[in-house]
Amino acid sequence: MKHITIYLLLFTVVLAASCRKDSDFLDRKPTDVVAPEEVWKDKNLVLSVLAGFYDRFPDYQRIDRWWEFSNFDEAFPSAAGDYWRIQSTDWAYDWWSSWDYAFIRDLNMFIQAGNAATELDAMDKDRFLAEARFIRASVYFDLVKKMGGVPLILEPMDYDFSGDPTYLRHPRAKESEVYDFVLGELEAIKDQLPEDGTQTRATWGAALATEARAALYAGSVARYGAATPEVSLPGGEVGIPKEKAEAYYEKAFAAAKAIIDSKTYSLYQKKDDLSENFASLFTDKAGNPEVIFARDYLIKAGKTHGYTLSNQPRTSAEEQQGGRLNPSLNLAEEFELLNNTFAPFKTNEAAGGFAFYNNIGDIFAGRDARLRGTIIIPGDQFKGITVDIWAGWQLANGSVITGDQFGQIKDKVLPGDPKAVQVVGKDGPIDALEFGAQTGFFVRKYMDPNVGSGRIGTQSDVWWIRYRYAEVLLNAAEAAFELGNKDVAAGYLNEVRKRAGLVTPLTAAGITFDRIVHERRVELAFEDHILWDRKRWRIAHKTWNGEALNATTVTQDLGSATRINTMVFGLWPYKYYDPSGPNNGKYIFKVVKPSRVSKAHNFRMGNYYSLINASITSNNPLIVKQPNQ
Repeated sequence: MKHITIYLLLFTVVLAASCRKDSDFLDRKPTDVVAPEEVWKDKNLVLSVLAGFYDRFPDYQRIDRWWEFSNFDEAFPSAAGDYWRIQSTDWAYDWWSSWDYAFIRDLNMFIQAGNAATELDAMDKDRFLAEARFIRASVYFDLVKKMGGVPLILEPMDYDFSGDPTYLRHPRAKESEVYDFVLGELEAIKDQLPEDGTQTRATWGAALATEARAALYAGSVARYGAATPEVSLPGGEVGIPKEKAEAYYEKAFAAAKAIIDSKTYSLYQKKDDLSENFASLFTDKAGNPEVIFARDYLIKAGKTHGYTLSNQPRTSAEEQQGGRLNPSLNLAEEFELLNNTFAPFKTNEAAGGFAFYNNIGDIFAGRDARLRGTIIIPGDQFKGITVDIWAGWQLANGSVITGDQFGQIKDKVLPGDPKAVQVVGKDGPIDALEFGAQTGFFVRKYMDPNVGSGRIGTQSDVWWIRYRYAEVLLNAAEAAFELGNKDVAAGYLNEVRKRAGLVTPLTAAGITFDRIVHERRVELAFEDHILWDRKRWRIAHKTWNGEALNATTVTQDLGSATRINTMVFGLWPYKYYDPSGPNNGKYIFKVVKPSRVSKAHNFRMGNYYSLINASITSNNPLIVKQPNQ
């Protein structure tokens, strides 16, 4: 009987002459259509198809979708069209849903054709197949962290026109089975991939970094899922038995340690200024030893993004664009003091009254260097221009003089001063005025310092780093901690912390779950980790518990893994005006909740695993629904 493959049989590819370097992937444009078995007769066609697969690699938060960074109270979206992100209580159950079997279908077709191919050099063929399997494993990893167990489809399926398609239906695998598949695939292919030489295609290091992260996730779900038994299904499609945790942690540690011991990668340390060094880590594409696997962009190929254009400070804006992503005070205060302690920024003296500062940046002094490598604070520079962030004049009588336009100048507003004066910073903050620093901060991580990156006609080709060596160290530390080896964990954490200027070593006694969580939060902010980390640790419902915060409670419990973080707050500087007093011209600061922040985020138990669409369950009754929905 005649069969027809129900999956797409054609790959869109470019007939390119060669692919001598990674960036050639970005120069490719689809110009022809070729059947998969024909693709595997030509190395350049295979590379073209792989380029398309890499372009479809799953990410959630990413620099070309900068607004997603404002979903979890790490930042305020200073753009009116995105205020809804901080004005909603619940996340919809389908917020992070994914069911990309179209991509899996294309990968299965490619792999099947490659296995049968005989024309290509054996080493090339093995590498290309390993790359496709790496991408497929990554897609399944993305699915399992969002959906739990999903059907494991590893071959194309054919429909025979019998009128009965039920044999094509597959049930959900157990969550542990999907993780086991991912880990097994990565282990099987790692030695068929190059050990170095590329950062935008699959390598031995990328496979191991993915293996370490995936095993860590699985171990966390097993260990911490025991505290939330309601987030499970009796068939194992959601939830992993607690007794499996240790084996997963052992795999995570082994994979991370293999990378560390290879000395293939190292922490980025090119600049003497530690904050500038940390910021440069994300924008330096020339011989960057920390980057393991990245999504690249290339101006000459027309593949750019508007992250810098959308988020540049107004004072250094190359066009009237920017200011949209404002990091929160909640995040800024997590960067600890250099003596390894946590403390809120000092806005008031113990005896009462404002704390006064001679310089606007003094309140931030003596902290983890990653603060200013992640966040542009008042007094910092971007592209050689000092940001102008201050909210107005604080008078000694308690009144405030400010404006409603960036950098506004007013006549005769200061008592006893007949001159016209500027009454608010050129970057704000001005409450509810979009495109300014409504939290008192701008984002620094991933901001492109090159001329033209803030122009509409140019934009930026800074890459998006998916895996880097510092995360490998943090993964090794967490796995070691979970296995009871706190001294080993301390050693790996200290490597990361030393680069940030935290030179007093942590000891085994100081390695706690809170410490593990904290280190990931400050090192990996704005890198698409916060949601998945809190889900796997089963603390998302505790940190986003729907409880409203105020100016006092937002600064409490710093360094705690379960610190409540439901609403974005800011820190606004003011110039103090008191001509007859000793503090005239100094700066004071106030903790502020932007008025557009109207509701507290609430992560429901049903959010731990995203909704499987009704059309999927109705077409396939074998697909069991998620719990708590």
